[in-house]
Parts: sequence; C-alpha cells; structure tokens
Amino acid sequence: MLPTQLRTRLADELEAAERDRTPIDPLVARHSDIDVVDAYEIQLINIRRRLAAGARVVGHKVGLSSLAMQQMMGVDEPDYGHLLDDMQVFEDRPVDTSRYCFPRVEVEVAFVLGKDLPGADCTENDVLDATVAFAPSVELIDSRIKDWKIGLADTIADNASSAGWVLGTQRVAPSDIDIKGIDAVLTRNGERIAEGRSDAVLGNPVTAVAWLARKVDSFGVRLKAGDIVLPGSCTRAVDARPGDEFHAEFAGLGSVSLTFS
Repeated sequence: MLPTQLRTRLADELEAAERDRTPIDPLVARHSDIDVVDAYEIQLINIRRRLAAGARVVGHKVGLSSLAMQQMMGVDEPDYGHLLDDMQVFEDRPVDTSRYCFPRVEVEVAFVLGKDLPGADCTENDVLDATVAFAPSVELIDSRIKDWKIGLADTIADNASSAGWVLGTQRVAPSDIDIKGIDAVLTRNGERIAEGRSDAVLGNPVTAVAWLARKVDSFGVRLKAGDIVLPGSCTRAVDARPGDEFHAEFAGLGSVSLTFS
C-alpha cells in the first residue's frame, strides 16, 4: 500500500489533469506497488474535494462489467466510480469536446432507485425491489491517463474513467421489461457503429448493481433512493469527436441522443 502522502499527491495529479486537460503517465507504470485499495482511496480524495466545493453525489457507475474487459485487465470483479451532479450532460445541449482529454461514449441501461439499497448483504431481489425504473442512457467516459493506456489501479483512481452521463426521457418499470433481453443499437452521424444486449453486463445488469451495493458498503458508502446507477455498457466504447451526433436505441426502453461540438 502507498503512503498517505503519496496517495494525496497522485490525487493532485489526476485533479490537475482533469482540470487542465493534460493527461498524465499511468500510475501503475510509476508505482508498481499501487493496489486496488490505494486506487479507491485516491478516487475518494478527489470526490471529497468536489463535494467540499459544492458538488453532490447523484449516483454511481460500474465499470469492467463485461467478461472481456475483466480478462483484459486481469481481474475477476468490476470496479466503480461516482456520478456527481456537475457531470451530467444533456440531449439538447452539445457537449464541448475540448472539456475532455479522450472522450468516448458507452450505451447503458440506467437504474433509477426508488428506495435505499442494503449494503453488505444486498441481493438481486433487493435491487429489483428498490428500482423504480430503467432508463435509456449514454455514459460519457474519459481518461486522464495518456492515450487510455490504463491498468486497473489507473481507472479506479480516475473515478472509473467516468466523465458524464445523459438519460433519455422514457422510464420503464422493472416488471414491464426483461432486463436481460434489451437490445441496443448505437449510431454516429446516422451510421450504425455498435450494438449489444443488456445481458453483456455480467449476464444480468441487476447482478452488477447488487455487487456495487455490497462493494461500496465496505467504503462506508450506500446507494440511496433517487440515485442513478449505470451498471455497465451493452456495447463497446466509441470515440467522440467534434460534430458527432450519437443516438442509442433500446428495444422496449426508448432512446437517448448526445451531440458533441
């Protein structure tokens, strides 16, 4: 484990990289002894700073929720990051790509919680009982690490590479749709570029949310009524460039769009 002073210094580097859009060299390349606990503590340092400056936690995201991504990273569980209110982007407002280092988009079925979730003993049934609706979503991801050359500790420390999200307008109750069978198609500038299905996320996105509730409990965090949870992407991540117009269509769930300038 890294000394507290070094964790703080690395958090400083990531904070400056995000603020100034100046990516840094991978943490894992410079500190071979950095572990997952170090990385989450670095993430939390910067989250606490943003909360102190007036931001609010409005949800969480799960990353590395596909088997392919876990195998690529050499891990056997996902990771997570925080969603803050000042990270939200909107369908009717073009996103300025110059605010980010290497922006990409991912297609996700968002969970909107209507009740608090239990912590260490959270089950999939608890998640379904607490979820008031599913919603179409696009997550905007970014890496403050140069050229997306990330190891596991890099992405965790960097808030699981999260940068923003947008929800479509439609809401569907869990009882009205099969969460494991939602087909999703992503187009960019009218061209179909990615497709997938919701069960690409750990076989069932509900599994990812239950894992998240248990995991964050170990850091003293709980998932609460009103929170948005992004359980992981149905499709591969796609680079976002100035002028790109993305549209994600979800079978039975509606659609969501995001434009970049």
